[in-house]
Amino acid sequence: MSDLAGLSVSRETFERLKTYESLLHKWNPAINLVAKSTLADAWARHFVDSAQIFQLAPLARHWADLGSGGGFPGMVIAILAAEHAPDMQVTLVESDQRKATFLRTVAREAGVRANVIAERIEDVPPLGADVLSARALASLDVLLGFAQRHLLPDGVAIFPKGANHQAELTEALANWRFEVQKSNSVTDSNAVILAIKGLSHV
Repeated sequence: MSDLAGLSVSRETFERLKTYESLLHKWNPAINLVAKSTLADAWARHFVDSAQIFQLAPLARHWADLGSGGGFPGMVIAILAAEHAPDMQVTLVESDQRKATFLRTVAREAGVRANVIAERIEDVPPLGADVLSARALASLDVLLGFAQRHLLPDGVAIFPKGANHQAELTEALANWRFEVQKSNSVTDSNAVILAIKGLSHV
């Protein structure tokens, strides 16, 4: 067993994540999946950072990740779910066709199930997810609009945010009502993870 952000993972899961990391290094020069400056420290910056998000809602039935890009956190969620929540459905929405191809390649080579939708978030029919995530995609105000479309009424939206999170919360409260729980990030002392429920438009 290995430890990933406080989560015990089997050797098989660890190997799946290492396969993913290898593919990330191989593909990144061509299609810029993550910032080049973060690649050397990809394990902490991207994999551990994503694993901590999984722990906030490990019992989801349908987890949707929007603007998945290189697959963080969505593909890490899919890999962890294969061990810890095998019945969980994981959907990744990524409009860039090349990135979507990368995500499908990771799922195939790591041997996990993930539904990759290569369309714009606004064009995807409502997903009916009970957990929704998005990392470094848009302001909280914009993300909540996506959440209202794709999240079940009793679902939870999980958004990692940086040092500016309080200003984003203030901006969002002009247009939305919601309950929010903040968790400190284990990978960045200035970052938090927002878990949002009870969303309604003002």
